[in-house]
Amino acid sequence: MGNPYRGEVVLSVDGTPRVMRLTLGALAELEARLESESLLEMIARFETGGFRVADLVSLLAAGLSGGGWRIGEAELVACRIDGGPLAAAQAAAKLLKVTFTLPDPDETE
Repeated sequence: MGNPYRGEVVLSVDGTPRVMRLTLGALAELEARLESESLLEMIARFETGGFRVADLVSLLAAGLSGGGWRIGEAELVACRIDGGPLAAAQAAAKLLKVTFTLPDPDETE
């Protein structure tokens, strides 16, 4: 189980629960990978639905790396995300939310 107070979200990859966390290093890597002008521009891309699947994969890989499991994007796309693309997108959205907002005590896992 991820700790939302630490900005953690769990994603199940190939049947194994993996913690995702967007550390400063992971955010810097993600910002560079997505060629974003700023952190706010990168976040807006996801909030407005203007992201591509490749952006989603980059976000998940950055979160997994920040959580301690170094995995490249090419390796990640070869894995099975339990719950499929919808679960991956939901986990990515939750990861952004817990990274940039304080968790609601009623919503914690």
